[in-house]
Amino acid sequence: MNKLILPLAFSLLLTGCAIGPNYHRPAVDVPGHFRGVVDSWSIEKASLADQDWQQIFQDRQLQDLINTALTQNYDLHIAADHIIEAQQQLGITTSYELPTISATASPMAERVEKFRTTAPYTWSGLELTGNMSWDIDFWGTYRRMIEQAKATMLANQWAREEVVSTLVADVAGAYFQLRELDLELEISKETLKSRKESLDLVTHLSDHGSASMLDVRQAEQLVYTAAENIPDLQRRIQQQEDLISILIGNNPGAIQRGLALTQEPHSPQVPVGIPSLLLERRPDIREAEEQLVAANAQIGVAQGAYFPDISLTGTGGYESAALSKLFEGPSGLWDIIGTLSQPIFNGGRLRAGVKLARAQQDEALNIYRKTIQEAFREVADALIAYHKTREFTTQQSLLTQAASDAAHLSTLRYNGGTASYLEVLDSQNSYYSAQLGLAQAQLNELQSLVDLYKALGGGWSSSMLK
Repeated sequence: MNKLILPLAFSLLLTGCAIGPNYHRPAVDVPGHFRGVVDSWSIEKASLADQDWQQIFQDRQLQDLINTALTQNYDLHIAADHIIEAQQQLGITTSYELPTISATASPMAERVEKFRTTAPYTWSGLELTGNMSWDIDFWGTYRRMIEQAKATMLANQWAREEVVSTLVADVAGAYFQLRELDLELEISKETLKSRKESLDLVTHLSDHGSASMLDVRQAEQLVYTAAENIPDLQRRIQQQEDLISILIGNNPGAIQRGLALTQEPHSPQVPVGIPSLLLERRPDIREAEEQLVAANAQIGVAQGAYFPDISLTGTGGYESAALSKLFEGPSGLWDIIGTLSQPIFNGGRLRAGVKLARAQQDEALNIYRKTIQEAFREVADALIAYHKTREFTTQQSLLTQAASDAAHLSTLRYNGGTASYLEVLDSQNSYYSAQLGLAQAQLNELQSLVDLYKALGGGWSSSMLK
């Protein structure tokens, strides 16, 4: 009869089913195309996110910074640690399905004192036993726990890829911001140099009676306006370098430069692909879905507490008074015990546990759907920003050229005696502001490209951490 217990247990295990709902990807409202698409070419082509980040950001120095960040960034190391923790938790959970086996060796000694006519004696021996306990997963509770642990591990893996995608975008955006500040500093220094030369000229004319002291003071205003921006720009540049240093996992320090802001290559056309593919490409959406899978499995775990717990416990071994005769003669011993434990009353704890699991699953579902909607919004916003900032940059470039011509003409008019220096002051201030505005517009155009690339789910596929 006892020989039938283990085969029976295996048959129960194999025929048992996992309780709780099986996961099915929920239906979501996916638009036919992204808002902000300006032509069918963008939809028909493969997505910009399908390209490796080295193809998008071709500045060699920027590539070196991103590679360093993917190796040294602490947020990325922390995300990798979370994966290892989840993997070990999965290993622990998987072990619940298997029997637990242990061995015990017990040396024994006993002295019995004299009792009436019996002489005292001493007895010694050795007991060697093996113990096995096994909770049979007939209802599939452990299988749901394993399903939950696997989903949690995958969610952590997708969370790491989201960190990679964000890190690539953050380093690129911070680098472009640094190069824009460099450009502003260059403009300010060139402007200051030019205005000092003008001040020297006006001062010379004033000394010879060809210009008034008002002209000198207005020329000084131009010099001070350009000069006051330089220390502030130098402060912002060094702080931006510190930010990039931390992103790449270094202590604050100087950052090497590559291409100038105006030389950074980027295509005027950006393919975005089909919106439905965003569900597969965006790491944050995949992470949210795995969290939904885990929450769905938790319902089965909670429901499993309603059902009986079936377990087997067995002990077998040998006992002998002499070590040399431990395995000889009638020294064997064994027992097998089957246990069935059924919860009867727990004050509503099990029912509350199931309701809690269902509420958590509903929350995870709403987070999943919200994440998808946010992803579509980010793509639409980035598309609109990219196209509109390009248009703005074009107009700002024309404005800068016009302001340059106006500044040149006003200087000629002043030198010819047909205009006041106030006209020169106004036109040169306008030209300086236009130059700074153009630099900011060029930065915004590059930043919108970075945002679009990340919004489409790009950047993580080339992760160096496997």
